[in-house]
Amino acid sequence: MSETTERALLAGGCFWGMQDLIRRRPGVISTRVGYSGGATENPTYDQVKTGQTGHAESIEIVFDPKVTSYREMLELFFQIHDPTTLDRQGNDIGTQYRSAIFYLDETQKAVAEDTIKDVDASGLWPGKVVTQVTPAGAFWDAEDFHQDYLERYPNGYTCHFPRPDWVLPKRDQGAA
Repeated sequence: MSETTERALLAGGCFWGMQDLIRRRPGVISTRVGYSGGATENPTYDQVKTGQTGHAESIEIVFDPKVTSYREMLELFFQIHDPTTLDRQGNDIGTQYRSAIFYLDETQKAVAEDTIKDVDASGLWPGKVVTQVTPAGAFWDAEDFHQDYLERYPNGYTCHFPRPDWVLPKRDQGAA
């Protein structure tokens, strides 16, 4: 990435719905869906869907930090999926649908951990966050069929939607 962009890797269930909502955020330059967090090199959807590769369906986001921050990306992430369900989003069940933040550096790790503490402290979500915060490894592109899926099939399957009650309150400027 250049000095004018940042990159985020997130997993929160089926990647189609996440991509569709996140791409709309001001400051998002590009998104790709793929697989992160597993051991198999260059996995296919048919391998990942078994839950045996260790990968999660993920999204890579390239964004302009002058327009939207990493923290704001995470706040949107927590609003559009349920981070309190272990290895599940809606009808999608398995480790490949887990909630995870794959951090790229120690700053992202700290922001992720801080955001999770705020989500838990807010009491707005239905339970405690189970989102994994782990170092990013390789990101493998999903097959072309999966890229931009809901743009091509607007009535396609998704378990992602903005939840207006799941918005973190703005922090007191004096708070750490």
